[in-house]
Amino acid sequence: MLQKISSLDHADDIISLIALPCPAPPAREDCIVLDAVQDAGNVGTVLRSAAAAGIRHVVLGAGCADAYSPKVLRAGMGAHFALTLHERVNLRDWLAGYPHRTLATALTEHNNFSLYELDLRPPSAWIFGNEGSGVSPDILAAADATVKIPMQGAVESLNIAQAATICLFEQMRQRLAS
Repeated sequence: MLQKISSLDHADDIISLIALPCPAPPAREDCIVLDAVQDAGNVGTVLRSAAAAGIRHVVLGAGCADAYSPKVLRAGMGAHFALTLHERVNLRDWLAGYPHRTLATALTEHNNFSLYELDLRPPSAWIFGNEGSGVSPDILAAADATVKIPMQGAVESLNIAQAATICLFEQMRQRLAS
């Protein structure tokens, strides 16, 4: 019977039915903003990294993988219990009302800062974009600054989950050091 409802080949004999939370409007404190991140594994990994770095709110815009899909849940490894998730948010409207700095990872030259040059101690919203096209142009234009992760060698970019983890842990490192 469980084989019919599980997405795993060898599932445990445990099932639960839960009501999904309906959180209040997205927070005005530190948060992650995901812009059309489609890969469920990436979404789950970002959730796990956010929880590990002490971020409590994740705002998911249109086009993101469902935060409660089986693959996101597996990749998140329990992070859902430490986070408040806000799905299907109109990111332009939300960013317009966010009272703190917004930082988008991007490979652009406009208003671009190295991750290690920025003071990451103040409250911020980190914006991470789609795996193939990055942060959409209208959301990128709404960001206060774009951030580039310095890299050596011939690698052009990082996976979104890796980039998010690096940014969040640099922020945490700076805050712990102060």
